[in-house]
Amino acid sequence: MEQLELLELRELKKQDFSNACAFTGHRELEADFTNKELLKRVESMIQKGVNVFYCGMAKGFDLVAGETVLKLKKKYKEVKLIACVPYYGQERGFEEKDKKRYANLLKKCDEKVLLSESYYKGCLLARNRYMVDRSAYLIAYLKKDVGGTAYTVNYALKKGLEVVYIEK
Repeated sequence: MEQLELLELRELKKQDFSNACAFTGHRELEADFTNKELLKRVESMIQKGVNVFYCGMAKGFDLVAGETVLKLKKKYKEVKLIACVPYYGQERGFEEKDKKRYANLLKKCDEKVLLSESYYKGCLLARNRYMVDRSAYLIAYLKKDVGGTAYTVNYALKKGLEVVYIEK
């Protein structure tokens, strides 16, 4: 590991992330998915002092989660939404309606973090680790034991985050 990475890790350990939550979930949502439970869980987090939310900006659950935070920002002005974009042009492969949702969400985020100028193998997992490393909570829409969402949930559990699962 490079010296710079070690310094960054030490700096991370000094910071307090007890007020932060990340999202992880599948790109494809089940047909009966609604955001009612997600809305309730996010609002519950806000009521217990969480006011920073990290969104990975992928289509599917990430976009729904980000839009849910935006909806709650109208009621809770202290809430901050941070877009964690894994690489420049992430939205290029999205369908047109998701590209519009992505652009609208990105425009309304309080902060934007671009983790890489271009795609590379593993950049999505690096984005997920970035969000988990800066959070105390993870809200997860997990329906499969394999893949990026399962990896992120396991990483969060190893890091000691409280994981909240969304059923529908």
